[in-house]
Amino acid sequence: MEYNPDNPWYKRLHWQVVIAMILGIGIGLSPGGAAVADNVGWVGGLFMRLLRMIIVPLVIASIISGVASAGSGRTVGRMFGKTLGYYLVSSLLAALTGLLLFNIINPGRGYPVTDTGAEPPDLATPESFVDLLYTIVPDNFIGAASAGDMLMVIFFCIVFGAAVTTLPEGPRTKITDLVGALFQAMMALTTGIIRLLPIGVFGLMVTMVDETGLLAFGNLAKYVAGLTSGLAIHFLITLPLLLYFWARVSPWKHAMNMREPLLVAFSTSSSAATLPVTLKTVQEKVGVSDRVSSFTLPMGATVNMDGTAVMECVGALFIAQALGADIGFATQVVVVLTALLASIGAAAVPSAGLVVIFIILGAIGIGDNPEAMLIVAAMLSIDRPLDMARTAVNVYSDSCAAAVVGRWEGEEGIDAEIRG
Repeated sequence: MEYNPDNPWYKRLHWQVVIAMILGIGIGLSPGGAAVADNVGWVGGLFMRLLRMIIVPLVIASIISGVASAGSGRTVGRMFGKTLGYYLVSSLLAALTGLLLFNIINPGRGYPVTDTGAEPPDLATPESFVDLLYTIVPDNFIGAASAGDMLMVIFFCIVFGAAVTTLPEGPRTKITDLVGALFQAMMALTTGIIRLLPIGVFGLMVTMVDETGLLAFGNLAKYVAGLTSGLAIHFLITLPLLLYFWARVSPWKHAMNMREPLLVAFSTSSSAATLPVTLKTVQEKVGVSDRVSSFTLPMGATVNMDGTAVMECVGALFIAQALGADIGFATQVVVVLTALLASIGAAAVPSAGLVVIFIILGAIGIGDNPEAMLIVAAMLSIDRPLDMARTAVNVYSDSCAAAVVGRWEGEEGIDAEIRG
């Protein structure tokens, strides 16, 4: 999504969402709130359907484009392995951080939805490691895509994209060009739907406040506390430790050199919109070569979403707990694994993380639960500032990957000083 700092405040998405949320709360609490909710509730429901509509094609295009564009050859293959290895480790650590914060704070306990008398849902969790593999590896990709079994879709897209990199240049280029064009089209469609966010939030907030009042906001405050704490830990502790031990560079110098991209990421909530600034800064201030940065950063903007992994882990467990479900060890393993894989499929546009959370809800069997959709609606209404913070973490992790891979490739002078 294109960002224009010269736009007046009322044309900026986050302020539009704030206004829509305030209006929705006010009307929902008014004496005629029930009547308004009956008439406009469908708007929020339609917006949620639009979000779910784009999940499968967006994930397919995003993952295949990101993995297949790595190119071929021994040198590229080596760099691809290093980059993907870093991204998997950092995303896994991010998801585990989210899991830790959830278990400490328990944000969904006592959520008003659990007081409706409805039976808590039975979560779909594997009973063994073999069952877990069967939930990941599809026997019919088309069937998995039509049924919305997103773990299977993600697995197929990853291995298909990797297979494309082994093809000769001619067919490989044809496939990457086609998938790249599909990815651009899906990004345009996703951006268009996200622009409807204020309208969707208004309809969703009127409905939620009419049904639960303001009781849900106490739990939402705990959710926000857990998510922001997880993002802060990953940004201030985990990523600096990876930088120090894997790249032997100063985390402080790296953070200072990355000030401009982090501000742009926070302002735009889009890794894709920040990518040109990130590339320029990593090359000129961090000191990573064009060969490494031009490979790791575009790939990271597509498949590396550490902040999103934290959010998906905390968010999905928050929803399950709010519904009164029994969250055991098996459920948490599935959520962490799904958050790791689903973060790969998150598009680099604002609020895409809440689109992808449907993947995790589907993996644990509550993707179609109407009460779960109501909680997602509440999360959506307060997501904009959280998304800004998530995007800054995503971009920072991409820059750390460039520094780490650059050092692994034998480059010197990375973050040797604070430049600019």
